[in-house]
Amino acid sequence: MRWQEHAATLADRAAHRTSPWAVHIADLPRHEFVPRWWKRDPEGWTLQDGPAEPDAWLNEAYRDASLVTSVAGRHADRAAPGDRPQGAPTSSATLPSLLVRMYELARIDDSDSVLDVGTGSGYGTALLARRLAPDQVTGVDVDPYLVEAARGRLARLGLAPTVLDTDATGRLPVEDSSADRLVATVSVRPVPASWLRALCTGGRLVTTLAGTSLIVTAEKDDDGGATGRVEWDRAGFMRARHGAHYPDDVRALLDKAAEHDGDEVTRGPYPVVDVANAWDLDSMLSLTTPGIQHEFHQEGELRTALMAHADGSWARASALGADRPTVHQGGPRRLWDALEECRAYWLTHGELPVRGARAFIRPDGTTLLARGKWHVKLT
Repeated sequence: MRWQEHAATLADRAAHRTSPWAVHIADLPRHEFVPRWWKRDPEGWTLQDGPAEPDAWLNEAYRDASLVTSVAGRHADRAAPGDRPQGAPTSSATLPSLLVRMYELARIDDSDSVLDVGTGSGYGTALLARRLAPDQVTGVDVDPYLVEAARGRLARLGLAPTVLDTDATGRLPVEDSSADRLVATVSVRPVPASWLRALCTGGRLVTTLAGTSLIVTAEKDDDGGATGRVEWDRAGFMRARHGAHYPDDVRALLDKAAEHDGDEVTRGPYPVVDVANAWDLDSMLSLTTPGIQHEFHQEGELRTALMAHADGSWARASALGADRPTVHQGGPRRLWDALEECRAYWLTHGELPVRGARAFIRPDGTTLLARGKWHVKLT
């Protein structure tokens, strides 16, 4: 299969030609790491079989895009052609340009040892093992099948980094203070204490905060904590999970939000917004009121936003175009009011304070973000 031209094109798109990562993207057969994947359609997820359609396989594998490889714990590699899983993605092959950006933020040098959290398909681990010596790279993933598959793919390319299955939010299977760099392609909240223990003093971590698009970089301090910042870049990764799939979501509560009148009906001051796709607003809300799930629908001019939380709180806001919405809310908290507080801060100050904030991480992982007079504590 003539994949080299596709890989060269991907390298041009995913990294600057002077980047130390570009040559390795051009030299790595990404299609070998994603032989099958899931593609979303209106009725759920459809299996895509690369070897059965080689041209489509190359076109998809060498786009600078993420490919979902597991849905609700159902691996595409193990699926039958007619399978149509429902639920949230639980693993994917990350778009290469985002991998490169995470590695650049980690400031990886040729002599560094790197802990790769969220091995997934193994493609990112392979890039690291090509750039560095294989014994400088340790990959971990919570899913035993993904680890087994990644090991096989890496071995076929003559690469032998250490790849282990473990819950990365617990104790890591590496010596304390042994890693120079830790790069996570899963999101967490808070930063696990084990990540700080794994880093040497002065070692650098790069991760994203769960429920947000915020990238945090930090360097380990002498006291075992870390100090850093929220980067101006954006990234979205799946939450670190503790098993084959995520716990049940609040689907039933979202359905309730779509129909019930609630305990309180008001008029909102601002137009209905698609929160999940308003990245800065979503991130700010997730810091102040974590755990909300969102849905947004538009039929003609009618815009409707739904919010729900596992504590039983929910909200629905509907309006035509940019009109003030009618807001229905129920449960112990007023979720739409929390959103509007964030929007009011934005209008008052001209921006939200989350990006560019300083990050102070205690040895136990408790994190404080602060910018100017604004601060939030993450536990």
